[in-house]
Amino acid sequence: MSSPRHSISVHYARTFIAGLERQGYDCDPILQRASLHRGLLGNPQVRITPHQLSTLVQQLWQTADDEFLCRGSRPCRFGIFPLMARQALYGTTLRSVMRRSCHFYNLVSEAVEFRFEEWDDRARLSLRLTDPSLDPEHSLCEFLLLIWHRFPGWMIGRRVELSRMLFSHARPAHAAEYRLMFPAPVEYEQPYNGFEFSRDQLDAPIVQTATNLRSYMKRAPLDWFSRQAYYPIYTRRVLDQLERADTLASTTMAETATALHITTRTLRRKLTEEGTSFQAIKDGLRRDTAIHLLSQPSRPVSSIARELGFSEPSAFTRAFRHWTGVSPSSYRKQG
Repeated sequence: MSSPRHSISVHYARTFIAGLERQGYDCDPILQRASLHRGLLGNPQVRITPHQLSTLVQQLWQTADDEFLCRGSRPCRFGIFPLMARQALYGTTLRSVMRRSCHFYNLVSEAVEFRFEEWDDRARLSLRLTDPSLDPEHSLCEFLLLIWHRFPGWMIGRRVELSRMLFSHARPAHAAEYRLMFPAPVEYEQPYNGFEFSRDQLDAPIVQTATNLRSYMKRAPLDWFSRQAYYPIYTRRVLDQLERADTLASTTMAETATALHITTRTLRRKLTEEGTSFQAIKDGLRRDTAIHLLSQPSRPVSSIARELGFSEPSAFTRAFRHWTGVSPSSYRKQG
């Protein structure tokens, strides 16, 4: 989401940390610099902010000198991606970005093989890890596909519209996170990992410059984690309205429907068809707002509770525990 309140499953922090710890690295100082602690990693309900995950990954990259986070058969030295990105700028279209980036990594890395194909009206980018046993939770595979979708989109100044995502693994426990990562239907147990999109997008011109790229790389990987989540149309419209609301907690479904120029009954039906409800969307936004505010140590829990519409901190604590499995104080605690 464009809002800083977007959150991410702690699954990725846990699995990225695990890759380095299998190689003997001490990751506790890294967790502390990312405002995380080990007690949170084992709870799959916990969610963290894009800034926390970005800081964590930056520190892991530098510590291991490996952009593949010790999940590839060979390290990918820290700084390889910016080299590839500068090479991609010499192209002219999305097609050249895809071709150049795949060719570059196939030359410099033995840990992954990229393949870019065009046929009829479709295009496909796929990848294969040389040793997938080193990535048992599929985090490196998902991370690379996330990058190879979002970086080319940034290069042409608009999102690459995907028609489908494909994974060779079975549906994982964290599959719900894919809705926030990939804007397309997901298919599992396929012959390869990758995504497909319409071929006519390949002629889109590159609009970025070397100056823009330097700023982009200074932020990396934050932009990859904090870009807008992908939701069905009415879910997205409700989220937009709630994010603009002066008082999120007291905003009603009727007020939201009026703002969208439809009836409450129609809005309820549309959201049901999209597999959600007004209250579920609202609770998710309150949860992500709470996570964002709790990552700011200067904000008292009582102040956060009031901002989110809770009359008592105890009511906020119960709700936050229901949302994440831990109390606000446990979430904020440093290891």
